Amino acid sequence: MRDTRESRLLLVLLVAIAFALITVDIRGGEDSPVDGARRAAATVFGPIENGVASAVDPVGNAIAAVRDSGDRHDRIAELERQNAALKAKLGSDDRNRSRLQQLDKMLKVAGEGQYGIKGAQVIAIGAAQGFSWTITIDVGADDGIKRDMTVLNGDGLVGRVTTVGPNSATVLLASDPDFTVGTRIEGNDELGFASGQGDRPLRVELLNGKAQVKKGDRLVTFGSQADKPFVPGVPVGVVSRVDPSGGGLTRTLYVTPFVSFTKLDVVGVVVQAPEKDPRDTVLPDKPEPTPTPPVTVTVTPSAQAPGDGEFQQQDQ
Repeated sequence: MRDTRESRLLLVLLVAIAFALITVDIRGGEDSPVDGARRAAATVFGPIENGVASAVDPVGNAIAAVRDSGDRHDRIAELERQNAALKAKLGSDDRNRSRLQQLDKMLKVAGEGQYGIKGAQVIAIGAAQGFSWTITIDVGADDGIKRDMTVLNGDGLVGRVTTVGPNSATVLLASDPDFTVGTRIEGNDELGFASGQGDRPLRVELLNGKAQVKKGDRLVTFGSQADKPFVPGVPVGVVSRVDPSGGGLTRTLYVTPFVSFTKLDVVGVVVQAPEKDPRDTVLPDKPEPTPTPPVTVTVTPSAQAPGDGEFQQQDQ
């Protein structure tokens, strides 16, 4: 139908008639003159309405379910939140367990060496563009930390404190090329100086060019005057290679450090040195050598090999 003046008048007229019929139907009640027409319409259109209702009901139920799922959705969201919190808690517990293990191992080292330590956590690493191997720890001057204190963990020597702030400090790692520490070899007491080489093994120059040393020998810190910057007896590493002696005044070793400098988390700053040198007592127990199983060789005589009698006959 085109939107014209006549169509608009017709629409208004139909609406007026509809309102009039509704008014008459309401006022007439059961004696309404349109009651028969309403019943006839119900008879004709009833089945159609039921069919449409049957088709529409699932959609309506779905809409109702969505509308009524507000509380359910809130419960699901709460359960999901609790689940996420539980996972985070479990993850945190795993991390805390790891830290507790590190702390327990470090306290064992401190106990064996009689070091008084202040526990700390690594909170930052040095900038790579600075070409320095450093970390930042979360203790500082307010915790009694001073420059040139030894830093260790449960594996051995980590480094030394270089800069101290009120609540944090910078530690120069033993792997830094500017790092040098006096060392002593377990057992034979040969002295040397270990220097960092980044991600490569430490380089150690022994003072004795004819020192008897072999792969697998272990080193500890020799200690410094007044125990700064290094206290004695802290495990350093294991000899991985020995340069051939060329008759020089010194001998070069390459030592794999006990500490993994890329996996630092819990460390300890030695705030009180031991009363006496712990020597080699802080070193971990050496692993037991794996026994080599015996090899049994069975020799089967050849069928063509001559017997004792044959040899005798040939001799005759």
